[in-house]
Amino acid sequence: MPYVNVKIAGTATVEEKQQIMAGMTEVLYKVLNKKPETTYVVIEEHDTDNWGVGGESLTVRRARK
Repeated sequence: MPYVNVKIAGTATVEEKQQIMAGMTEVLYKVLNKKPETTYVVIEEHDTDNWGVGGESLTVRRARK
């Protein structure tokens, strides 16, 4: 029973999440021959204020661009 935990900074639409779930499931089937019906994919969305790189939040980094 494969379990995939996808963590993203920010949010994704319902459609994007469905694409991620389908894509991860397909990769595990193609590469490791894991059954799609027993593959679990969990998506965790994190506020960009709570995700840091280089000592600063992604919110700050994205605001500079």
